[in-house]
Amino acid sequence: MDTSVLLINAMLYVFLPLWGIAGFADWCCHRATKIEITSGIQESLMHSLMGIQMGIPILMCLLFEVNVLILLICIITWISHEIVAHWDVRYAAPKREISIWEMHAHTYLGSLPLYMLTSILVINWEQFQLLMTLEWAGNMSLLPLENPHGTTSYLPAYLIFMGIVCVFPYIEENLRCLNVYLKKGV
Repeated sequence: MDTSVLLINAMLYVFLPLWGIAGFADWCCHRATKIEITSGIQESLMHSLMGIQMGIPILMCLLFEVNVLILLICIITWISHEIVAHWDVRYAAPKREISIWEMHAHTYLGSLPLYMLTSILVINWEQFQLLMTLEWAGNMSLLPLENPHGTTSYLPAYLIFMGIVCVFPYIEENLRCLNVYLKKGV
């Protein structure tokens, strides 16, 4: 089997699900420390922002051919995610306990996107070289994938999985925090 296919399968069936599980574990830690009465809506919104920052390149790579444009999106969103992750912990640490379990979840939430980005760069080495040499002409459009990664049912199954383990829990966290924020009348 081709190394690129192996890397894609590792991302689809190992890295992406682990990232979702780590996000759920992180949410459980937030709930246990009563984020709604400690660091509140500000931190909860940072969590949602980080999910969106990583969700965009994941969906782009699952739906479109990877070219210079997609690589730029992946790199920019990864850098911005790292900045917000630093800001998040710096904001939360003095306001609530960050347990050892949450630190472990953060390890996965920070490292898995880097592993996936590195894998994407290796798989699409020619596009990465074009990016680095600023030869972007003809590589800045969104070209839908002819054949989806994984199986034809992978994307819907992954979206359902992420909805259950990340999207709905973090919406619940936002609503819980917003409710407390509004009750305080701040």
